[in-house]
Amino acid sequence: MSPKETHQAAYGRREFVRRLSYGSLSILGASSLTSLAGCSSARRHAGRPNIVLILADDLGYSDIGCFGGEIRTPNLDRLAGNGLCFTHFHNVARCCPSRASLLTGLYPHQAGVGAMMNDRGLPGYRGDLNRSCVTIAEALMGAGYRTYACGKWHVTRFIEPDGPKHNWPCQRGFDRYFGTITGAGSFFEPMTLTLDNDPVDALPGDYYHTDGISEHAVRFIRDHGEDDAEEPFFLYTAFTAPHWPLHARAADIERSRGRFDAGWDRLRQERYERMVSMGILDPRWRLSFRDSRVPPWDEEEHKAWQLRRMEVYAAQVEAMDRGIGRIVSELDRQSILDNTLILFLSDNGGCHEELNTPGWYDYILRGKDRICREFTLDGKPITVGNLPEIMPGPYDTYQSYGRPWANLSNTPFRLYKTFAHAGGVATPLIAHWPTGFPARGELRNQPCHLIDLMSTCVDVSGAAYPRTFDGHDITPMEGRSLVPAFADRPMEREAIYFEHIRNRAVLAPPWKLVARGGEGLWELYDMEEDRTETQNLSVQYPNQVERLASMWRQWAERVNVQPWE
Repeated sequence: MSPKETHQAAYGRREFVRRLSYGSLSILGASSLTSLAGCSSARRHAGRPNIVLILADDLGYSDIGCFGGEIRTPNLDRLAGNGLCFTHFHNVARCCPSRASLLTGLYPHQAGVGAMMNDRGLPGYRGDLNRSCVTIAEALMGAGYRTYACGKWHVTRFIEPDGPKHNWPCQRGFDRYFGTITGAGSFFEPMTLTLDNDPVDALPGDYYHTDGISEHAVRFIRDHGEDDAEEPFFLYTAFTAPHWPLHARAADIERSRGRFDAGWDRLRQERYERMVSMGILDPRWRLSFRDSRVPPWDEEEHKAWQLRRMEVYAAQVEAMDRGIGRIVSELDRQSILDNTLILFLSDNGGCHEELNTPGWYDYILRGKDRICREFTLDGKPITVGNLPEIMPGPYDTYQSYGRPWANLSNTPFRLYKTFAHAGGVATPLIAHWPTGFPARGELRNQPCHLIDLMSTCVDVSGAAYPRTFDGHDITPMEGRSLVPAFADRPMEREAIYFEHIRNRAVLAPPWKLVARGGEGLWELYDMEEDRTETQNLSVQYPNQVERLASMWRQWAERVNVQPWE
């Protein structure tokens, strides 16, 4: 038997005794859980760590407290204070290619998800994970890990419950799964909600998706401790927060009231100053200019509506942070927190999309990705669009927080989700592993990337990355393990590369070469002097531009990047 067949024979095909219909669940507290007997699983599986990989959706670089933001994130801040913050970590600028890269340790085009969930008939753009890659779950199951996933999947164009499931989580190495197969949707009435391979049709009236994801993550950890504690586990928890729509419970919105009243201009400056004082930013790096399409706060006409947009966004982040706290509490209850590597990051920068055109309306309500119903389950029409006369937050609205607040979220950087400039590709990364490294509350400045997470998981687990899997040749890993960076040692690499819908870049310290769109000219920045990309040096250093552009072209040809029409 192959490792996959052996794993599935033992675990993948069994009926879960506690197979759930969601209406029977309640938020789990420590007092409601049965205690575990015997020694901790950290001793049982010979020091191999459990791995918990937590991904936020559309979270800006500086939104959380430990990276300078005003949003209350005590659980993430605690993990950072007892672990490490990576200040120079990168994603792929958008949700599905970032997920493909994170899960496989490859550049997204190598995994078949170079753009979105459309099949363009080209190897790098099938909108579906290919068979030349393995997921982290598939790599770790050969080392005896149990594997669980919760939340947003979004690496296959096949989302219908009666359609092909070859790239659903349980077919890509995960023993158990709860979440949504598609890329976005209502937090109160999500579509494509799935438990393992089956649709979840009945929801309790007070359902909120962030809590549902957190609750299932806790349940999977609890069940693992009861049934499989002799083996380590890998848990991938991909929240949909704080991706649009702006949906939050009224009490959470109320807790954020007034926090952003100073407006985006002053808050950007205050964040920048905090980040400098925290050591996240070098004082040589200027705060990037406010986007010219964003009006000065003093000139904004709809202040109350704009403030509510950010208050709902903050409420979404705080609900996610509470869920992370529940996960950490369960790990601590089982005495396995110290030997669990927790990694937290975001899939791209803050999202500037304004949902106020007919195209957005049709995509959200009538598109093939099954984002949202036209009517709520109790018959109310869904109001789509950033309309100042309608306050966001309730279940029958569908809005985004838009460019002005995304400009704040990405402080101190330029641009947003989808772009290869830092506002699109910079992400906060927190690493917490008390038995794995002695550092507490320290910063790491080594340039790193999503492709490094597979290498890290393989490294710390003792797994063997396969050359072949299920009869297919597997593309070698592209990344580097973060373990040297845990000890603040250099990570040996020549460069990190980027491409998404013709936004492109190469980072070869100290230089970054970056361009916006297909016709955009190359811009050159010195990352040691100007990480915020405010002083274009391409005219002064044409030889560097040509050298780095040549490196990018060779990379693009190697990993299946194709020109866009």
